[in-house]
Amino acid sequence: MASKTVLAIDLGAESGRVMAVHFDGASLKLEELHRFSNPVTDVRGTLYWDFLHLWRSIQHGIEKGKALNPASLGVDTWAVDFGLLDSHGDLIGGIVQYRDRRTDGMMERVFEIVPRAEIFAQTGIQFMQLNTLYQLMSMVLVNSPQLEIASTFLTVPDLLNYWMTGEKVCEFSNATTTQMVNPLRGSWAADMLNRLGMPTNILPEIVPPGTKLGSYNGIPVIAPATHDTGSAVAAVPATNPNFAYISSGTWSLVGLEIDAPIVNEAALQANVTNEGGVNDTYRLLKNVMGLWIVQQCRATWAAQGRDYSYAELVSLAEQSPQLQGFIDVDDDRFLHAGDHPNLLQQWCAEHGQIVPQTAGAIVRRVLESLALKYRAVLERLSQIADRKVEVIYVVGGGSQNHLLNQFTANATGCTVIAGPVEATVIGNAAVQLIAQGELRDINEARQIIARIEGQTVYQPQNRTAWDQAYSTMQQL
Repeated sequence: MASKTVLAIDLGAESGRVMAVHFDGASLKLEELHRFSNPVTDVRGTLYWDFLHLWRSIQHGIEKGKALNPASLGVDTWAVDFGLLDSHGDLIGGIVQYRDRRTDGMMERVFEIVPRAEIFAQTGIQFMQLNTLYQLMSMVLVNSPQLEIASTFLTVPDLLNYWMTGEKVCEFSNATTTQMVNPLRGSWAADMLNRLGMPTNILPEIVPPGTKLGSYNGIPVIAPATHDTGSAVAAVPATNPNFAYISSGTWSLVGLEIDAPIVNEAALQANVTNEGGVNDTYRLLKNVMGLWIVQQCRATWAAQGRDYSYAELVSLAEQSPQLQGFIDVDDDRFLHAGDHPNLLQQWCAEHGQIVPQTAGAIVRRVLESLALKYRAVLERLSQIADRKVEVIYVVGGGSQNHLLNQFTANATGCTVIAGPVEATVIGNAAVQLIAQGELRDINEARQIIARIEGQTVYQPQNRTAWDQAYSTMQQL
């Protein structure tokens, strides 16, 4: 067949890019067209994304890609944030960033009206204060005039798709992350939302990944799994059904791919999530804080005049003493931006642990703690899904962190396969190619992805020390 090119637009919490993915019928080749920052601005104490900067950057990337005669384009982004449109279809206000403090205390306010167990039964989603449900609740409680004049609710990727095509819909994989969708019915949990005083009339139709939405400048627009984790998991090059995945970046999304959501008492107690996937699959997973803590440590040190690269930090960590302690990476103190080296040292002191002093020791403490948390999460998910995990695929930018990958193999006792790095882009493109009939399904796509070069295998080492550290962590 003649080579076919699609454009994949991927927006993450730190940066965005427009990539061309070329498919010749047997292999995929990636070409970067435009990469850009994703800044956050504090306006009188509220955190906003610079969304118009993102839109201009996307337009620039697409313009560069036109010369390739792309067959389609697709957008994926981070989850939970949203925009509101008025009756004319114009955006009302800015896009508030999910780490903004407006959600502080909102979970408790919601539980006063709808009990926690009922919310989970309705949505099957992990409880996190940054979820869309609690963002909207913060607006309900202050009688936000934005809600009064809103005509349409769109999550971030859906807003971009609307600007490109005029179609006001929400794609399923991203809609499920809001904690406002019933995954068993595939529709909005309207009864629950009405009880919370949220305007359900603004919620649009939910469409599956692979939906053809329209066109932008003559290029067909297809909704992939518009949640970046959904696209990343679509690109997991799994050949063994007993696999787990870690989509590794600012967040670590640790999970299993399953055929139907698991919404029961065990899943509720484990606080796991059931997010929509591609080809009628679901992602049984748990959000772990991920490399956010390292990113914040690096930013703090840079502000102090010590501008380490990530490679330098990994090298320093590699030279530091092993398994001197651990932290709970999901402690609430680490959620917001701030002086994370100090916050980490405070946590260690409070829990009677050796307090790391150097940059290398601090980063090693984070990476080892992440690996131990991955083991705890995967053991719980395996119990809930009654599935044995034999291999873990690490995809995304964090798959380049060889030290964390080795720690993950050590902690879990599983073979770890790292890569592809550009999993989100590849999964985005794969869904577009399936929608066009160039690939049969996600299984065929994964067979092709498995042949992409650059994947690294890690085998467990030093198991006794890691088992002992895990046992100590469990007792804390």
